[in-house]
Amino acid sequence: MRSLVYFQSGGPTAVINCSLYGVIAEAFKSNEIGGVYGSIHGVEGLIEDNLADLRREDLEEIELLKQTPGAALLSSRKKLPGEEDPLFAKIVQTIDRHDIGYVLVNGGNDSMDTCMRLDEFFRKSGRDVKVLGIPKTIDNDLVVTDHCLGYPSAARHVMNLVKMAVLDAKAYSAGKVILIEIMGRNAGWLTASVDLLPEGERPDLIFLPEMEFDQERFLYEVREIYQRKGHVVCCVSEGLNLPRRNTGGVDAFGHAALEGVSFHLSEMIHERLGYGTRVMDLSLAQRADPYLVSRSDREEAIAAGKYAVRMALEGHSGEMVAMRRVPSDRYEVEWFLAPVKDIANRERKFPKSWLLSEMELSESFREYLRPLVARSVQVINENGIFQSARLRLERAK
Repeated sequence: MRSLVYFQSGGPTAVINCSLYGVIAEAFKSNEIGGVYGSIHGVEGLIEDNLADLRREDLEEIELLKQTPGAALLSSRKKLPGEEDPLFAKIVQTIDRHDIGYVLVNGGNDSMDTCMRLDEFFRKSGRDVKVLGIPKTIDNDLVVTDHCLGYPSAARHVMNLVKMAVLDAKAYSAGKVILIEIMGRNAGWLTASVDLLPEGERPDLIFLPEMEFDQERFLYEVREIYQRKGHVVCCVSEGLNLPRRNTGGVDAFGHAALEGVSFHLSEMIHERLGYGTRVMDLSLAQRADPYLVSRSDREEAIAAGKYAVRMALEGHSGEMVAMRRVPSDRYEVEWFLAPVKDIANRERKFPKSWLLSEMELSESFREYLRPLVARSVQVINENGIFQSARLRLERAK
């Protein structure tokens, strides 16, 4: 029986640990798998032979993975080099030492690049190691799959917090311009989710990276809305094409840390219009809220982990788990595998046909989003605090 290793890569989501739960549940019941390991800090654990023996974890803690945000196995943004690099020799040592036959990579665009490189290396080196990807990203920008695990839960968080801000902004006859900055490097799927909010509870303006941004038009619209209502609520993607402060440097994949677009807009409004502003950066809570998790997101994240294990055992490699909607009166998806080379380093942008204006998106998008966010989950609390898994992460021998 060969062993299986799973790792988490890139930014966490509220349900990435649900995929870990699914992997564990399926692997534990299989009589074809020996060791079940978690690679600590993503692919770095494979390089440094830092694997956790998941069979030593308490079942009660494993159950709590279903409501645990963050990355329970700790994450990484490390980019693998060329195949001749000594790092691959270190990975081979870890693979051989633990007799690993299956590697599962849970992540987004860049993580699928890691998945692809590992698969290509094992194929060329003649090693029988199956590598599969499990999709994860709140940006919802992986191609092929209908949607990405983590996006529906992040969208629920964003929609509800924006609704709170909209209702609060109505308190004063002469209020402020509220600027809400939402995650989304190059794709505006997450910011677009606020379009599902009904009239009276939705923002006045919505700006995605896929939109052409005109500074003068923006100021005109803010002035017109403020004069009419006494306040303005504007949602902007962090990746909006505007100057911004960047104090976060770049990651291993060369991505600049995006921050500050809302502060730039705030300064512009102060200088040109003289209105008071308030900036809200929804920040990391967008991807770490256990209370507003979408039930379908949780269920699908678990199912994806289980499906990946089964497909690896059937001999599949170099592919990513994906979903497509089944034509039906009710929401339903079916699972399939797609070549990871067709997914890695590509981005699915928000469709231009769904961009009607800065104030409203398409009903087609709302129909797409509604079933993903409709259902809620129950969360176990103690003293008003949600309970989360505390894994021992004992090092594999």
